[in-house]
Amino acid sequence: MNKIIIAPSILSSDFSKLGSEIKMLEDNGADWIHIDVMDGHFVPNLTIGAPVVKALKKVSDIPLDVHLMIDNPNKYIKDFALAGADIITFHYEAANENTNDIIKEIHSYGIKAGISIKPGTKPSAIFKYTEDIDLILIMTVEPGFGGQKFMSYCADKIKELKQKVKKETIIEVDGGINDKTAEYCISQGANALVAGSYIFSSSNIRKAIEALR
Repeated sequence: MNKIIIAPSILSSDFSKLGSEIKMLEDNGADWIHIDVMDGHFVPNLTIGAPVVKALKKVSDIPLDVHLMIDNPNKYIKDFALAGADIITFHYEAANENTNDIIKEIHSYGIKAGISIKPGTKPSAIFKYTEDIDLILIMTVEPGFGGQKFMSYCADKIKELKQKVKKETIIEVDGGINDKTAEYCISQGANALVAGSYIFSSSNIRKAIEALR
């Protein structure tokens, strides 16, 4: 079985020492660093922008997994790509008719392109893009805030999407991930997991990361 990718979300980290937090995650077995970008419009929260990603790139030795929870993502792909994102995932609900153009632009920078869907979006909405994308991010909570309860019915989308994507496509799940919900997502076919509160609230970060695999 292929190794499950664990991408801790820095949304739950101590923002006053992000550099050291990232090194701590790397030293304890994280595969990627998940960066939640929120604009206060597409989701009811406001977080970091491209300058922070650029700063984090200087201290990170593992891929930066940038999740754009923003309106008009097409306007900001260049900024985040040049800042050092290794993966840029945007929301289908925010892109709509611009989806194909956004995928092409992300790929033009030589990085992975991902599409995310919110709990209320059906998998069939993105079937026509599955040949072109590298990653699908399934939200198992409403995007915007960490620490929410896992919505199991959202994880049921994994199997449906797994049947439509290329073998190498990454199926990532974000929201309410802990050792129990991770097991369910993996059983459905997920091969990448985003976790914030579960990891950062643990007294043993390495053990928490390994428990998700």
